Amino acid sequence: MIETSRSARRTWYYPVLGSIAALGISVGTPEVALSVPWAELFQQGAQVIQLYRISDRDEVELGKQINQQLLSTQFQPVRDRTLNSKVNRIGQKLAQTSSRPDIPYTFQVVQDKSINAFATAGGFVYVTTGLLEAVDNEAQLAGVLAHEIGHIAARHTVEQMRQTAIAQGLANAAGVDRNKVVALGVEFGVRRPRSRQAEFEADRLGFENLQRAGYDQNQMIAFLEKLRNQSSVPAFLSTHPTTSDRIARLQGDD
Repeated sequence: MIETSRSARRTWYYPVLGSIAALGISVGTPEVALSVPWAELFQQGAQVIQLYRISDRDEVELGKQINQQLLSTQFQPVRDRTLNSKVNRIGQKLAQTSSRPDIPYTFQVVQDKSINAFATAGGFVYVTTGLLEAVDNEAQLAGVLAHEIGHIAARHTVEQMRQTAIAQGLANAAGVDRNKVVALGVEFGVRRPRSRQAEFEADRLGFENLQRAGYDQNQMIAFLEKLRNQSSVPAFLSTHPTTSDRIARLQGDD
């Protein structure tokens, strides 16, 4: 964990956080809308998803399916309205100034001591209690959320699932089995790293978005520097480009 006093870390976001103490930062190009909305087909029992032509609405529906699976098998959501409200307020502000503001965004705090955050399809963003303990101020948290929103804006999860489904032979002419797609979404959200290009793109989109939303961009860099200087680097960073490379790009040195 970060070597700063617990009381100092808590003050900016929730003065009585107590014992609860989640950053995997993870987006593609807009795609043609489905000719047949599979969100409606879900209700009729259809099992196939066409990832090649997924609309915004259908991506959000897919995100709901992945979210349900994540919260039932992987993470325990923090049921504190005040804490979730503060994270949601920051996230929604950034979502509206992002390059993809026209989908609903859902920001959730999950119980996990590791310093982590991640995004899945359809506007779902997760922050661990460990991350909330590690950030020094609202702008640093905004930098993390802006990065995750960047992944969503670029549709990185959908693109990653599509490429994997093709590579593993899961896709056919009709599409991909719904359960397999949801399983891939869970896997990518929690375990599998994104490409270096995707991480750099999310950094760039998030950095630009911070300025539009009125946050200090330097705090995004400050938080990365703080993580880099830890004696024990958070596990999620092992799947990202080096922190030094990310900082250099944000500073325009690369």
